[in-house]
Amino acid sequence: MKVTILQRDIEWANPAVNVKRADEAIDRNPGADLYVLPEMFSTGFCTEPAGIAESSDSDTLHWMKEKAAAIDAAIAGSIAVTKDGKYYNRFYFVKPDGEVTWYDKKHLFTYGGEHKRFTAGTERVVVEWRGVRILLEVCYDLRFPVWSRNHGDYDMILYVASWPTPRVEAWSALLVARAIENQCYVAGVNRVGYDPACDYCGGSVIIDPYGKMIAACAHGEECEASAEIDMERLIEFKRKFPVLRDADKFNLNKEDKTI
Repeated sequence: MKVTILQRDIEWANPAVNVKRADEAIDRNPGADLYVLPEMFSTGFCTEPAGIAESSDSDTLHWMKEKAAAIDAAIAGSIAVTKDGKYYNRFYFVKPDGEVTWYDKKHLFTYGGEHKRFTAGTERVVVEWRGVRILLEVCYDLRFPVWSRNHGDYDMILYVASWPTPRVEAWSALLVARAIENQCYVAGVNRVGYDPACDYCGGSVIIDPYGKMIAACAHGEECEASAEIDMERLIEFKRKFPVLRDADKFNLNKEDKTI
């Protein structure tokens, strides 16, 4: 399966412009099975979502459906969504047949006040696409390895983010750690540019289960990069070195405490 990551500069609170640019970026890079956009790719990361968040039946989501159908590929990325008086940082995975799966960000960024307006998700979400099982995660989730622990239920993690430049070294290090400790592929898609609060330099990559970078976007600029997810190689690696069999056993309860 070919994955293309789309490192974007996002114009603040302007879905029409950002969707148009994303559409053009996809057209410049035909032939992938999956295209991945950053966190809140249509508006930029907002902790005060009133007047910025989109409906759960937004033009942006309609574009994702139409584009996926037109190119026979899946499109993934998060959108600030408002529904029934609540706000969600919702990571959509849209297939060309119109099937829509979503994950609501679990770990809201309290340092930036995201928890004051947004409602946290409570469920992990794994979607299967063209023979690859994919765990959906958003930005700050990356710092919490218990939440993303591989229980043998996925082959790849997607992290979409608006991760600021001052902490980008942590982003890069943790992506590698998640790939190694979970014996899986990891794609991390960050944005570039500026918003009213932060600047962003990217660092978007695809990493293999050995922790090796197999695709990377240029630093500090809009860029696309692609890599093949080799399931035969992953299965053989796990057969030869079945490290996850020795992992500690645990469960999460609804109060988010480890047992």
